[in-house]
Amino acid sequence: MEIRSYRSVFDLERRLYRIDRLRLNPGGVPVRGIVYFLAILSIGLIAQRLPWLAAIARVMPWYLRELALPAALATVLGVIRVEGRPFHLAAQALLRHQLGPRRLAGAWRPGAPRERWLPPDIVLLPDGSEGHMRSLRYTGPGAVLVTVEHERGGSRHGRRASGLARLAGCADVTLRELPPGRTLTRGQVIALGPRTRLVVRRLRSPVR
Repeated sequence: MEIRSYRSVFDLERRLYRIDRLRLNPGGVPVRGIVYFLAILSIGLIAQRLPWLAAIARVMPWYLRELALPAALATVLGVIRVEGRPFHLAAQALLRHQLGPRRLAGAWRPGAPRERWLPPDIVLLPDGSEGHMRSLRYTGPGAVLVTVEHERGGSRHGRRASGLARLAGCADVTLRELPPGRTLTRGQVIALGPRTRLVVRRLRSPVR
């Protein structure tokens, strides 16, 4: 005898063969079928109280409505197997599949397709490796290392600008690259105090 799966050996179906002195059919009645019968009978009794089903329920005889029809449905549901699983387990799996998410990310429900995560803004400052100044605006505190020939200007050469100058958008320190943009033998460090504004203007290429 070939056994393809131990499930067929240990998955035994419980059956009732006798109720007190009343002997049932020789094959027995599955306990699952009795549960199906009671569930269908309960649903039928509740459905009979609905107005649109009460008229249909009165047409059918009571023994057909409360015995024959639930027993026939319970027998059919007891025989049904979906991929080897009984009806209630298969129905539960199908319902969970219909109500569950269609997309999973790491075994979890992902966010809505319209939701996007954007990283915060990153401040990038040139390191001077290009050999020329790059136009930028910076607000202190901090320090700036200048390694090319330049001209420094601004309000009082780096001191805090007056209230009117700040409202007009004037910078506290302005650096302009001088042609031909030669590299200094020794870099210059410019210290900026809190809220000190620095504007760097790069050398524009001549129009040919």
